[in-house]
Amino acid sequence: MSTDTLPEHLQRPALRRIHPVPVEGEVADQQGNRQKATFLGLRDPFMLTPQMMVIPPQALSAVQLFNGQRTIAEVATALKLPDPAPLMQLVMKLDEFGLIWGPTCEALEDKKRVELDAAGAFPAGATRALGEDPSAVRSQLEKWIDEAEDAGIDEPVVGLVSCHLDFVRGHPIYASSYRVVAKGPRPDRVVLLGPGHFGLGDGVTVAHLGFESPLGRVRADQGILNRLKASTGDRLFKDSLDHLPEHSLQVQLPWIQHLFGDVPVIAAIVPDPNAPMLADDGARLNPAQFAAALADAIGAEGGRTLFVASADLSHAGPAFGDKAAVDDAQRRNIEARDREILKAFISGPTAMTDALKASGNATRWSSAGAMFVASTVAKPSGVELIDYRQSVDEQGMALVSAASMALLA
Repeated sequence: MSTDTLPEHLQRPALRRIHPVPVEGEVADQQGNRQKATFLGLRDPFMLTPQMMVIPPQALSAVQLFNGQRTIAEVATALKLPDPAPLMQLVMKLDEFGLIWGPTCEALEDKKRVELDAAGAFPAGATRALGEDPSAVRSQLEKWIDEAEDAGIDEPVVGLVSCHLDFVRGHPIYASSYRVVAKGPRPDRVVLLGPGHFGLGDGVTVAHLGFESPLGRVRADQGILNRLKASTGDRLFKDSLDHLPEHSLQVQLPWIQHLFGDVPVIAAIVPDPNAPMLADDGARLNPAQFAAALADAIGAEGGRTLFVASADLSHAGPAFGDKAAVDDAQRRNIEARDREILKAFISGPTAMTDALKASGNATRWSSAGAMFVASTVAKPSGVELIDYRQSVDEQGMALVSAASMALLA
């Protein structure tokens, strides 16, 4: 079979974003005996197909070259393969699983959208880590909140900065943030703002549906959604599928449900305000444009709004591209730099983005967009830093810092 007979999108295959994960299995040797072996599963964050494609580890070097720039024949030449036929078979199988850009994955995306719209909400994802028993989940959240130190904030609070670390590592930050509003008035809505980790969209992306969690369904604020759609058209909703794998917003939901019950949300994935749009064609909104549209919608709808910026701060170590493991000196330097930028944020959202831009975002703050929009729209009279922590493994492979903050009315 010649590569020329392949569909056009497979002749220069472009791999979608995947996450290789080790998978244990068995293979037969020449005598037919079964032996344990390790394979690679190609995890699709969007789960466009119910099964995960599994490949032998040596095939990963070929998969990584499918970037849309090379033909299959050119990949075969780069790998010194005399026959491109095995690569063709690999590409066709990847396409079958929706892992190659083109008509197949687009059809699978359309099917997934139909399924989500029929369900009426995004399924529970990261929140499943808390378990499936609502009573046990509530007990755990309440225990963590009780263990958090009282920040002593008596002023009304219009917004929070929390983290989106997993619950085991991040619960002190979550709890110290949400304790501030635990006994306050119930908001009429919560605006959830976070970064995108797996999404493909360019610009701000607002969820058009609610979310499931172990504590039940969180509904979307339809009034605000309708106003955003009226003022911006579909520009905020083109990439709503990006909310399917995104954990930064979902991990806030159980805390909100536990404290406020059936309160509606507006969930938005917000990119870095300092990063240029991939296409400056007006098809999507940047963070400043979204902040203006959101402020107008909330002002027209009325009611009490609580803003939650789901924000992990610095990322350092080999897991994030650094050459050396994180040591104590680097931890101190990162904390000093983080606190400088947090001080700038207390001065105002533009001061924070200016500080990050001036430093070249050297420690990879991932959530400046969420914090920028929260502060821009909430217009707090002040900001209180409640807690600051760093999560780092024993080998120093990965450090992630986070802070809990209160935006005062």
